[in-house]
Amino acid sequence: EFSMFIFIFLQEFRISPHEAFVVATTDRTTLDFDKFKELQDGSTLYLLQNEHQALPVAAEEHITFTPHYDTLIRGGMYEYYASQGQAPLSYTLAELIDNALSATAKNKGRRIIEIRVLNDKTVGKPAVIVLDNGCGMTSKQLNNWAVYRLSKFTKESSTFASDKEGYVRPDHVPRSLNSDISYFGVGGKQAVFYIGDSARMISKPVGSPDVHELVLSKEEFERKEKNKEDIFSGVILNRKPGDSSHIKNNDEHFLQALIAEERGKESFTAVVITGVQPEHITFLTERFNVVTRELAHIYHYYIHGVNGNVRNKINAAYITFGLFLFDQVTLREKPPKCPRAIHLREVEDDMQTLYINAAADTFEFRASTAADNGTVEGIIRYHPFLYDKETYPKRPGASYKAPDNDDDDNESGFTDQARKRMPIFECFWNGRLIPYTAVSEFDWCSPSKGAKELAECYSRLSGVLFTDDRFQVTTNKLTFTDLEMKLKNKDTIYTTVVNGQKSSKRANIQNEFSLWLQNCHEKFDKQVKFLGYQGTITRPEVPSKKMQHPWAMFSSIEWDGKTYKTGQRVKSLRTNPVLYGTIVKFLLYGSYDGDVFATGGQVEVIREPKALYDMTKIIPISKIDKTATDEAIKKNIDNDFAKLPEWLKVVWPKGNEWPQNAVCPAGTPLGPINVEILNKRGESISSMPSAGQGKGPVLSMQLTIVLHDSKGDKVVSKFIAQHSPKWGFEFKKNESLTQLGKYTLFLNTVMKDTNEPVFGGKKLPNFTLKFTVKGKEKQSSDPSVRVGVPFNIPLQFKDLYGNLTAPPKPPPVLELNYSTGFIIFFWPLMFFFAQSYDLKVTLSGLKTETQTVKIILHPGTPHSLHVMPEEDPVKVENGNPVAFNVEIHDECGNITAHPRQIVRCQELPLVTVDCSNTGAGQLMTKPINLKIIDGQPQTRKVQFEMPVTSITRELKVIPSTRVALMQVYSAGDDNLVLRNNDKIDWVAGGVLENLFYRLYDEAGSEVTISAEIASKIKVNWTGDIDLEDLIHRRLPDIEVPTQVQDERFFQVSYHDQSVSVSFTITPRPDEPTRLKITLPQSTVRLGEILPGNISEFELHQSYLWHIYLNCCMLVGTETNGNSVVVTGIRFSSGPLGLREMCFKYSTYVEHIKIEVTKLMFLCVSKPLQLFSDHGISEPFLVQLYDEWENPSPDKRVVVQLRSPSTLKVSLTSNANNPINVHLGCYKLQFTGFFNKKPIPGPSVNLTIIPDRNKPVRLSVEYDSKVRFLAGGIFPVFSVTVVSEEESPITTFSPTAVSMRLWSGVSSGGTPPPTVGDWLTGRETIPEHAGPHVIQFSLRVDETKLLFSDQIPVNVVANQPVKLGPDSQPRTPVVSNSKDITSRTLVENMTLRIMDSHGNPAGQDLNGRVAVSIKCTNGDKNKSLPLFEGKIHSFRLDLVDGKAYITRLAIIENSPGENGSIYTLLFQPEVPKFPTPLNPFELEFHFYNDADNQAKISHLTKQKDELTVAIAAYENIFLTSTQLLKLLTAIDTLINKKRAEVDKILKMPRRSCSIRENFMLQPDVLGMVGHLAFVEDDTAAWVISWHIRGDMDCIITKTKEAAERIYRETQGKQQVMALDSVIIQDVTMPLPHIRYGRTLFDPPGNPVYARELLICPNDQECCDIVFKNILGDTIVIDDLQSANNYRRAVVQNKSPCPTILTRQGDRVSGKGKFGGAQNKAPPMQTLPLFGAPFPPIYHTLRNDIGDNSCSNILNDHIQNLKSPEMERKNQEMEEKKKLLEDIERQLGMFVDHGVSFLLFVFL
Repeated sequence: EFSMFIFIFLQEFRISPHEAFVVATTDRTTLDFDKFKELQDGSTLYLLQNEHQALPVAAEEHITFTPHYDTLIRGGMYEYYASQGQAPLSYTLAELIDNALSATAKNKGRRIIEIRVLNDKTVGKPAVIVLDNGCGMTSKQLNNWAVYRLSKFTKESSTFASDKEGYVRPDHVPRSLNSDISYFGVGGKQAVFYIGDSARMISKPVGSPDVHELVLSKEEFERKEKNKEDIFSGVILNRKPGDSSHIKNNDEHFLQALIAEERGKESFTAVVITGVQPEHITFLTERFNVVTRELAHIYHYYIHGVNGNVRNKINAAYITFGLFLFDQVTLREKPPKCPRAIHLREVEDDMQTLYINAAADTFEFRASTAADNGTVEGIIRYHPFLYDKETYPKRPGASYKAPDNDDDDNESGFTDQARKRMPIFECFWNGRLIPYTAVSEFDWCSPSKGAKELAECYSRLSGVLFTDDRFQVTTNKLTFTDLEMKLKNKDTIYTTVVNGQKSSKRANIQNEFSLWLQNCHEKFDKQVKFLGYQGTITRPEVPSKKMQHPWAMFSSIEWDGKTYKTGQRVKSLRTNPVLYGTIVKFLLYGSYDGDVFATGGQVEVIREPKALYDMTKIIPISKIDKTATDEAIKKNIDNDFAKLPEWLKVVWPKGNEWPQNAVCPAGTPLGPINVEILNKRGESISSMPSAGQGKGPVLSMQLTIVLHDSKGDKVVSKFIAQHSPKWGFEFKKNESLTQLGKYTLFLNTVMKDTNEPVFGGKKLPNFTLKFTVKGKEKQSSDPSVRVGVPFNIPLQFKDLYGNLTAPPKPPPVLELNYSTGFIIFFWPLMFFFAQSYDLKVTLSGLKTETQTVKIILHPGTPHSLHVMPEEDPVKVENGNPVAFNVEIHDECGNITAHPRQIVRCQELPLVTVDCSNTGAGQLMTKPINLKIIDGQPQTRKVQFEMPVTSITRELKVIPSTRVALMQVYSAGDDNLVLRNNDKIDWVAGGVLENLFYRLYDEAGSEVTISAEIASKIKVNWTGDIDLEDLIHRRLPDIEVPTQVQDERFFQVSYHDQSVSVSFTITPRPDEPTRLKITLPQSTVRLGEILPGNISEFELHQSYLWHIYLNCCMLVGTETNGNSVVVTGIRFSSGPLGLREMCFKYSTYVEHIKIEVTKLMFLCVSKPLQLFSDHGISEPFLVQLYDEWENPSPDKRVVVQLRSPSTLKVSLTSNANNPINVHLGCYKLQFTGFFNKKPIPGPSVNLTIIPDRNKPVRLSVEYDSKVRFLAGGIFPVFSVTVVSEEESPITTFSPTAVSMRLWSGVSSGGTPPPTVGDWLTGRETIPEHAGPHVIQFSLRVDETKLLFSDQIPVNVVANQPVKLGPDSQPRTPVVSNSKDITSRTLVENMTLRIMDSHGNPAGQDLNGRVAVSIKCTNGDKNKSLPLFEGKIHSFRLDLVDGKAYITRLAIIENSPGENGSIYTLLFQPEVPKFPTPLNPFELEFHFYNDADNQAKISHLTKQKDELTVAIAAYENIFLTSTQLLKLLTAIDTLINKKRAEVDKILKMPRRSCSIRENFMLQPDVLGMVGHLAFVEDDTAAWVISWHIRGDMDCIITKTKEAAERIYRETQGKQQVMALDSVIIQDVTMPLPHIRYGRTLFDPPGNPVYARELLICPNDQECCDIVFKNILGDTIVIDDLQSANNYRRAVVQNKSPCPTILTRQGDRVSGKGKFGGAQNKAPPMQTLPLFGAPFPPIYHTLRNDIGDNSCSNILNDHIQNLKSPEMERKNQEMEEKKKLLEDIERQLGMFVDHGVSFLLFVFL
């Protein structure tokens, strides 16, 4: 070639062959043979005289600079990878949707764009497909698409120049929704090669019969580069629709189904992306909803129209402009997972939908740029603040930290801004979102230019800007390049837009915006109004110094229609704990000097009851529970208050009670005294109620005795008693009160820790006893007598010498005089005194006529009961208690005290008083509540009783003067009185005014209204009530709702007495102002009658109706009150779509639109493949669609499913019912029925595929030609477990397979129930010949067995070895008598050739049988009996292995020795059988006479029976002996293993040193340190150190058990109840594993700490314990590995838990390490988890089992020694002796020498 080139070169330039020249390249490389081969076409060459010649003139070199293919396949990598974390896949898919939008822009019908994500390996590798029904592409247009950066302005759409079409900018449409998005010729290529490695473009243009297909792939580019081919060249395949013959690769098998869909389509384009990156397919699969939400956001206005997705409204704009997209994204995964499909129109959580539906009002404007006449449409939306929260939407999926319930200092007014720092405006270009450009604000809507009072309102704005292509965007449409710069140019003009038109007013947009914003604030924001400014304070407790000052204080607030004031009780919510308390003040951050509105603030609350909690807390106002009622709050506080100590119960256990003001002699014992502290409920308590968790402060009782003397008070005794569960607070007897004087005994309840008698500002209960100690009186002989009790006076008469003598006459005269002194007895309520009297006895005629005796007179026995007050009847006001003072008198009217004097008050609730010590007392009844009738008093009889008497008094209950009745009325209408539960009709929108109220007491008298009473009047329709109006009985006016259906409940109440009047106002229509039309539904099908009624409201009956309908039929109207009902609307013809109906009466006109649709068909999302016996993971989703594939909500359609008879599928919601069917393909046909008319539906091709892991049968292989010889060895059986896929399963253990064998015929699928498993290791074929069946089984699980086919086998006889009878004949006994019967040896006996097991084996053998007689002992000289015919022997024919003997007898008078035993010998003679066969021998007895023969015959029969019986006994004893040997050997082996276990138990092993005291109590799991073992010493060390505070915690299963231990240990033992612990039952992988994939190679062998714990008992409960205590703590080898591991986890954006190292270091979850707190102390200083036993220990324990072998051995030995076995042995010995005796008689006995082997062994 080079020579030819030089030859042509010389001719072309006419160079002489002898002339010197060189041909060189422009880099001066001289061409030669080798260089010429490397020369490329189109190269520029120099013709020079030599290679160093200078160029005489400038030379031009033509080059081509084709870009590298990386420009195409990696063009979008930077932009999209820079978008990680911002859904870049959504933006790449959007580039492909842009092309589809442009392609469908001119569609006359529906615009369908569909995205399919395929992740089903059964149809190929993962792929992404974008389909549209647009205009398609010609081959030339497809070629243009492949050219990088060939934009729409430069590309040629046709092959011929005459058909060229230039770019025409579309006309302006609202929101620039012009579909002119496919623009630069860059984004589509960047997108497909960002997603995958290959793109297949398939397109069919309108009007063309051909489909054009082009493939671009990274692999092909690399191949061409390697082969030095033209990289930017390719092939377009032109084919007919549906032709998939060119698809050969199994990785693209799904393309065949896709291509099959081409048939019948007018035009389409499909972009098929394969080689999808694994991370992309994972993202698309796992975050499918995120992708669809972002796409719905990008194309929001193309999907929903110019007004966006306004919920519950029909948006007609997209129909008018033809913008509606049927945009669907589907995800297909490997079965049994069902495909997922989402219509973008149904996405409800994209940001634009959230913004639109959360907005209360909008502000529209337009910006015009001067330079390029560009126009921007803008919308600002306002999201109001509603009482306690912002309504600005949160971005779905954004990380949002919920506020901490205990963080009550984070609300200072304006800190919770709605928008935070987010820009206001999202920007749309030609109707689609440009995601990375957002405009924060303009000068005219900046908070810096607005009023300060509206500052927080600017954070509630969201907005959107709409531009066209006059504003430049980047090629991948991620960012605007000049938008914000142009908009903020000073020449840009902003105007407001009203109703879609520019405002005619030349107003300043800043002023318009400010007015709009202020109006939104006033109209829509529902804020808190702070009232009653009290001053400004500094709060030093606030953590932030900046927030400590200033804080304004207020006395009340108005919030959500309610007023909250200082002193009002409230309840909190979302606080820990929930607070019930009283408001102290309201706080608002900032400088204020009067009433102000704000979005929030704080409230200071005193927790009630203060005596219990003594706590003040400041919480956000938003945490006030607005739903809590005053009654509920009061009830909760009262419940807590009732728990407080209220009074002391003093008990004198010995009965020696000292009354108040008692006077006792010195030295009188005081006590013992027992004291109990009682609360209001009467419950005994020993500590204050708990204000939180745990037990409250403990109480003690202090006894103090104080002596009052002239020098002052002196404490003589002081004791403190602790509580005893049995006695309460006990004080022992005090005998030291000897000093005279007045005393006071104080019993004071005090706090145990401080000895203070006050808690929470409230004095604790106490008791006081006053008494006096006096000196001991001299013993007086003065007698004591009682009133009314006879007494004696002994008299003695003496003579002058002192001698007793008879009494003289007349009788003595008695005279009683008062003494000069008296004795006073004091009692608690009153006192009485016992008088001293002088009793004079006078007898005249004596030397001393009068003697005086002093007596003391006491009150007598109880006689009468005196009740005060004495007036009758006793008057009491209803609702009040009444007190009665009772006295017990003797017969003289003296108050008397006696034991067991208890007075009871009957008729009223039973009340008693004990008058045993005082003789008097007070009875205080409970409040008396009687029903007052007509305001008249009610009377009741009250009876007072005691053991000796009773008295009845009359009680008169008079009406109460408290408020009992309320009346509400209207002063404007005397007839309008609002009664309780009334229903009132009032004009809608009107005002019910001039309302007044009156209050009445129970007597019906009107109650005078005071300021105090008026303040207790509450209404539920407003919180703004003027106290002055209430004092004058005036109530606030009621505004009636404007909607007729809006019925409201109203109530006026007097709170303290629970007196109220409730009524309901139902608005009634006013005079007509407009028409309101209500449609029963928004769509109707053509030709069908609109179901239901059309109602027109706010009309009057007297007007004439006119209804204008477009192409519809009116059946009738019906007037109903203030409305008219229209029925029978039907559209019989005309176009489909929106139709307008006009309703008119008088001057009022109303238009309403309804959508007319056509017939429907069904669409089903369908699974394709599943395993047999598996349910479909998701049910069939049957969706009804109209003709345009819109989902239809019609519920009247019945869906029928038809399936083959062999396939059972039910239409239920249960998706897990297994389908049991044969493998293969089935078709499910769905058909809908509407009014009995079928609606065609799709069919589902359901393929039942084989499961390779499901065993379905057992395959058994063996040598079928082998013969099963009786007693032989089985052949080898090879059993294979076969799956549905017909592949072997090797995962089953061989021990799961068993063999069954039985005699007989096949029983079907399963063996007979009486057949068990064939014994393991038994390989011998049964000895009995005949048909048998073999079957193998596989234990699949605990309940399921899989059986093989039954294998029938025929066990045949083994080799012939002997001749034998069919049945063994008895031993013959014959004699030489005349009787033939006595001479018969055998009769009717068949002899056969047999194998060694007795099976007939000579069916093919013939010969003869020689029959003879021989001597048994071999004596040849002995005479032998002769057979009949006088012969010694004869022969029988042996045919087919058998010979039959009818009768064989000896001759009459046969020779032979009497009493001898002979043998009858049957010798087989088979010439053809090589081995001699054993003969059959039968012994018989011979006798000369018949008598002896009969006797011997009888003995022989007995001998045979005994022999059988003895053999049975010996078999029993032999089996028992063998079992005994086996059990003994096993027991010996187990004892050896026990010795090894004992040795292991004695070895030193790490154990937990904490003492365990509660292990055996009920519902107690144990102490944490004892619940688990840790094998590794270092792991046990660091884990025990990490949770050292929890090692001694007792774990209980129930709260009750935990509280019991807490009480027993007086709170010293920490406990945890599992029923109060919740742990998520989710096992998460280690942080370096995500989605089953390892993110990095972890250093240091990380493992969860809890996985190192070995729990020997109750594994499930222990898992909960250690998940709760250890959490996700990790253990790693060393500190360096721990830090490296943590850094790698954090770099992968995952949280890292606490890490412990085996060296004793800790890296906290926050990343801290180092220091003493993160270093474990020495191992010996810590209580550690114990170490588990070594593995051999558990192996030995399993081998030893449950000691059953020893028990069996002992039981067996006991059985051998049992009376039953002794009895059997004795029976056997007796039978053997009897047998020996018979044998002696027969002459056969042989002495065996031993009794039996069994007993010798024992």
